[in-house]
Amino acid sequence: MTQITSSSASSLPKIANPGPLGLLGFGLTTCVLSAINAGLLPNEAVSAVVPLAFAYGGIAQLIAGVCEFRNGNTFGTVAFTSYGLFWWWFALLRWTVGAGWLKAPPVSAVATVLLFWGVLTFLLWIVTFRLNKAVFSVFFLLWITFFLLAAGDFGLGTGKIGGYLGLLTGIDAMIVAFIEILNATANRIVIPLGEPFLHD
Repeated sequence: MTQITSSSASSLPKIANPGPLGLLGFGLTTCVLSAINAGLLPNEAVSAVVPLAFAYGGIAQLIAGVCEFRNGNTFGTVAFTSYGLFWWWFALLRWTVGAGWLKAPPVSAVATVLLFWGVLTFLLWIVTFRLNKAVFSVFFLLWITFFLLAAGDFGLGTGKIGGYLGLLTGIDAMIVAFIEILNATANRIVIPLGEPFLHD
């Protein structure tokens, strides 16, 4: 097997970090939908979220997930691909029900879906103890948001709180993306993302 020498290795093209793209696709779409859930925008604004969920929340994260797979990043692959497909689920649900192709599901069914997304996010959050504190904060806010939204749909009156926390989660994700882009562009750590809580 041919070994790559140091000179040939240095001539290889630099691979960009797909993480900021995935974080922005997630964060921006989450902010818009959360503004509706919080009551800052009317429910009719959902029609603006559906194409956004397909195009940016969905496709951008799927692209990031595939790129993370190529980079050998298991966590990034699972997270970005999963949440990209979450946005496709949301958009397809709203689209098909709005078009009359499917009957609207009972609220308890949507609540159950959100509940299990909360469980998945909680499990991924545990993994983030070994990642930087910035990513840790996004997943920490996100699993709480999912549980609050699920509880709201189960009739516990926490939906609006979940909307505000979702807005905070989206902003947090966008800030983390900004820091990663800034550091990559500067070729140095301008703003640190925080050391992991756990080290091997």
